[in-house]
Amino acid sequence: MKPRHKRLTLVLLGLSGLGLAAWFVLSAFQQNLVFFFTPTQIQAGEAPAQRSFRVGGMVEAGSHRREADGITHSFVVTDTAQRVRVSYQGLLPDLFQEGKGVVAQGRLQANATGGPLFVADEVLAKHDENYMPPEAAYALEQGKAARQSGPSNPTPADLVQQGARP
Repeated sequence: MKPRHKRLTLVLLGLSGLGLAAWFVLSAFQQNLVFFFTPTQIQAGEAPAQRSFRVGGMVEAGSHRREADGITHSFVVTDTAQRVRVSYQGLLPDLFQEGKGVVAQGRLQANATGGPLFVADEVLAKHDENYMPPEAAYALEQGKAARQSGPSNPTPADLVQQGARP
């Protein structure tokens, strides 16, 4: 075989290997892809019937029920326009409350009452936009205290004395 043919064979094998690797990556990505739907989209039939997806909204006040076994929960997720009943078996997150945001991942299942029942495999409670980790709150308090004890508007001379550049 001529050197030219050897190079061509190596290039074709390399490209084939890259193509196969790309196919595996895209295939794995497609299988792990999880879409998000609102209760309105679910009621409109836009959510997939046989695939796992996420539903999000607010937990409707007064809708949370715990079964006698203690680990099966049902609640209603709403986007203020439509509602979807959710069933979950497991421990709920500490931040889970009625009237608060939630995202649940699972599948749709036929319900005896005719409406869709979302059977969740995982429930994630969302915190509001005012939430701040305790460490960050402490750092802000310390910064505020330092500003109050020192000059409110340091002059360039103050900054130079502290070792900072103006």
